[in-house]
Amino acid sequence: MIFLIDHNLNGHALIFFGCIASQGWLDILPIRFITFDEIGLPINTNDRVVWRLAQENQMILLTANRSMKGKDSLEQVMREEITPNSLPVITIGNADRLLNDSEYRERCVESLIEIVLGINGYMGVSRLFIP
Repeated sequence: MIFLIDHNLNGHALIFFGCIASQGWLDILPIRFITFDEIGLPINTNDRVVWRLAQENQMILLTANRSMKGKDSLEQVMREEITPNSLPVITIGNADRLLNDSEYRERCVESLIEIVLGINGYMGVSRLFIP
């Protein structure tokens, strides 16, 4: 499973991915984190372009604070474009806690792994919050 990491979570993602690796999940599941930089996506790219890029490339967007207002907000895009084959967007409920609270981070890992293992049951779901 490939996760597109929202530009505001780059540092968070390193710690999060490290926790996933330290728990041994990478030995079992093919999980990759891809940043905006790695795919040449400017940080000011609107949500519609980000959503479409993620869907077209079978990536799950991992975010903490995408916009909820406007014609190109993530919420509006999902309402208009979601299909039964769309991958969900995963939103970290509290990005600061992910950095500073190891128990919270571990719960986020557990939630993410549950989603990856059961991804077929989450197809067509717009947004999932973790933990």
